[in-house]
Amino acid sequence: MDHSQGQVIPFAAPAAVVELLGRDGRAILIQRVTRWPARIGRSPACDIVLDDVHLAAEHAELMLSPEGQARLRLLDSRNGGSVGGRPLAAGHEADLPRGGVFQLAGSTLRLRTSADLLAPEQTLVVQPTRHWTLVPLLLIVMLLLQWLERWSAVDPGARWVDYASPLLAPLALTLGWAGLWSLASQLFQHRFPFATHLRRALLVLLTLQVLEWLLPALAYAFSWPRLMALEALSVPVGAAVLVAWHARLVWPGARRTLNGGIAALLLLGLGLQAAGRQEQQHLFGPPYLASLPPPVLRLAPPQPTESLIESLRPLKVELARQARKDNEGAVEEDVGGE
Repeated sequence: MDHSQGQVIPFAAPAAVVELLGRDGRAILIQRVTRWPARIGRSPACDIVLDDVHLAAEHAELMLSPEGQARLRLLDSRNGGSVGGRPLAAGHEADLPRGGVFQLAGSTLRLRTSADLLAPEQTLVVQPTRHWTLVPLLLIVMLLLQWLERWSAVDPGARWVDYASPLLAPLALTLGWAGLWSLASQLFQHRFPFATHLRRALLVLLTLQVLEWLLPALAYAFSWPRLMALEALSVPVGAAVLVAWHARLVWPGARRTLNGGIAALLLLGLGLQAAGRQEQQHLFGPPYLASLPPPVLRLAPPQPTESLIESLRPLKVELARQARKDNEGAVEEDVGGE
């Protein structure tokens, strides 16, 4: 029988569709198979018409056996196709694997029939409205902390312009950061969860700001200057946590791989930071406080002057060693110059 008039098959064929898949594996075009065999190509006479300049007018033909096994036959074409990674030339045939995915030129296609098992229905996750109410509150707290930090740094009676840049610049960067991650979610998940990304960014940033204020106060109150090492660690660790938290929304299926890669980069960065400070008296934090909170916060008992002098002895030895090293270098330069 001529193909243009269809073909009557002696068995009840299941309903079927051919899906054109995008780069993320999602179907971007679905066409129903109305008759078997079904021809695929660019010609309007085909059963499955695709807009791909790399396809022939009639590029391939799908056939279905009485047992329900789908088979692909390549017609006369330059670019051919592949099934299961095995290339097929014109005139060759191959059974479609489980899942029904095959390649024709630059198009990735998938055959689905009513006989195939469907994945269970996914629960629709609706973001609760409390996220929208929490975001403005977090923004207000962030601006308040930025204002307090700026207020403590400028002279009394400063103009409002002196506050504008320190307040607006972090706000603009945070909104832009959340927007970029939302665009990534739109690209890979086909949704734009701007409020969720913004909320996560604000929570991490506010946590870092609170630690920036809290750690010096605790170090001063209890005379624990080494506690300031946590302040230097908080920024890279907070950045890694934030990136991993964002990535869970964008690539939920690659959570373990992403977390492992981010953790490896974090350890590498901390190792390089520690290696760059080998000649200093500390690896991640200063051995003293550069700024002192109000004396009312002091809870540790006062220490005698002798203990301060004794604690500076290692610094004196290190400074003497560094001075000798500098003097020897200067002498070598003078000798080389002569």
